[in-house]
Amino acid sequence: MSFSGTVESDFIKFSKIPEERKPTFINFAATDFQSLKGALIDYIKSVYPEDFNSFYSSELGMMLVELVAYMGAVTSFKTDALANECFLRTVKTRNNLIKLLELIGVSLRGPSSASARGQLEWAPVGAGTSVPSPFSFSPANRVVSLASPEDGSPVTYTLYKLDSNDTIEQIADPGDTLEFTDTDANNSPLNTLYSNMALVEGTFIVESGSFSTAERVKTIALTTGPVIEKSVRIFVEELGQSPNDATGPYVGVDKLFSASGPTDKIFELAYDDDFNATVIFGDGTFSQNPPANSTYTVTYRVGGGSRGNLEKEAINAIVTDVAGNEWRLENITPMTGGRDAETFSEAKRYGPYTFKTQDRLVTLQDYAAFVNRFQSSTGNSAKGIALTRDAYSSGNIIDLFVLEKATALQFQKASPTYKKDLLEAVQDLKMVTDQVVVNDGLIRSIDLSLTVTLDKAYKEIAEQIKLNIGSIITSFFEVGEAEFGKDFVKVELERAIFNLPQIRFTTIENIPDVIYLDPNELIQLNNFDLQLVFI
Repeated sequence: MSFSGTVESDFIKFSKIPEERKPTFINFAATDFQSLKGALIDYIKSVYPEDFNSFYSSELGMMLVELVAYMGAVTSFKTDALANECFLRTVKTRNNLIKLLELIGVSLRGPSSASARGQLEWAPVGAGTSVPSPFSFSPANRVVSLASPEDGSPVTYTLYKLDSNDTIEQIADPGDTLEFTDTDANNSPLNTLYSNMALVEGTFIVESGSFSTAERVKTIALTTGPVIEKSVRIFVEELGQSPNDATGPYVGVDKLFSASGPTDKIFELAYDDDFNATVIFGDGTFSQNPPANSTYTVTYRVGGGSRGNLEKEAINAIVTDVAGNEWRLENITPMTGGRDAETFSEAKRYGPYTFKTQDRLVTLQDYAAFVNRFQSSTGNSAKGIALTRDAYSSGNIIDLFVLEKATALQFQKASPTYKKDLLEAVQDLKMVTDQVVVNDGLIRSIDLSLTVTLDKAYKEIAEQIKLNIGSIITSFFEVGEAEFGKDFVKVELERAIFNLPQIRFTTIENIPDVIYLDPNELIQLNNFDLQLVFI
């Protein structure tokens, strides 16, 4: 007699199943609770037909079957979840994403700092006080603090001078005084107004020390965090040596293996989960290894994040120059660009592309991935896309359309500093025959009018439901989720809101079903009006 694994006749109960044949009755495809329960019942019917044949829900034996099915379903789920954490496409937890990206030499970007244009106006202590020229500010007097409108905690801003190209100068040298002369003035009467300056969020930290003789690979553990991206500057001095090959400023790079030789003065930053940083130098093979007993000075800024974004003229403080004269300091543009660390979705999307580029830019995808993870010298980031021109004679011209990230929900035109830094970074990686042009992307702002229908039983928690719906809408339009040329399909937002269990249906009334975008456009939410209807 042969056994097929199914019970086709009552006569099979007179046959005893050999031990070696019992595994053939197991359904290995069962993974969820119901399929496991059914597979266990089928197995019992086939292998133990005379021992148990009462398959009612009130039976003790069925309770045991369901308990085994429950444990099998939990184990199956955990196995699938652990397997998903091993792949970038399916990973769900931030710590595992960080570890997977480290395998391919990609690090998550840390917080960036907000910045704005500043203005100094002469504020004399007494009448008749003459306007000084030149005047300067010490490092301590270049800093102002106020409460963040986001969380009420103190947030610090530092004053920098802008050069003729509207880019920040002296950003790496907080130890010097910041000097202004008559040529910096705005042609105001008696030169009482100066606006060639920037305010950048972050508290300055200066640390110094010397390298140990026991270290093969030199490291510096920075004592304060979170460290703002692109803010670390290092100067090493090799004592008692001639020539002093290791003396000089060191430049931060993403990875030390990008060095061109053993004398490159570069360093790499390693961040922990809280974005505290450790500086790592080369070993003398790929890049410069600072010698034992040489000294170092490290400057960096601490802070960053969306909490540093402010409205125009939110900073209105009196600062004192070196001579003791008072000046009124204001931000004459909104303080923007402050963002929290790179989001989960952004890292998953652009991390693999960053690895594929291998420090060279060939395809349009290479350029897009580079722009979307690039940060300027002040730590600002942008959303970008790369396009080629249709004309045959200009096929080697790469147009980079970029919009700088102003807040969690808003974009702005990229600053001159960002554009300059981006072009300089691209020049070293692009193909020789490519010509790169940085252009401003276009913002398509929309206002939404939504009607959400709910059961009248939820009236008592209407305000909480409104908050939940608002959270879904703002998450849908976060700058990290926006894409150039991605059409807005309103049913996608309606479905996202419908996922709330209290919602019966959602209607967006004031826009067409689809808003079609050009490749250099992206959608930005301006405002939304939410109406709840109870039935």
